[in-house]
Amino acid sequence: MNKLTHYYKNAKDELQKVIFPIKEQVKSAYLSVFVVVTVVSLFLALIDLIMSVSLSSVMS
Repeated sequence: MNKLTHYYKNAKDELQKVIFPIKEQVKSAYLSVFVVVTVVSLFLALIDLIMSVSLSSVMS
């Protein structure tokens, strides 16, 4: 039982060391991820379009 109490005390101490992000940091990170995902998806769509057009012109 002493080990369990010691475990919970250590867990509580470690949780107090955690620094949670503020609202502005979360919003900034979300915006950054959204922009990067959008840019990468547009780039991949462009590459797909170019390859599709070039392949269809070769096949014709």
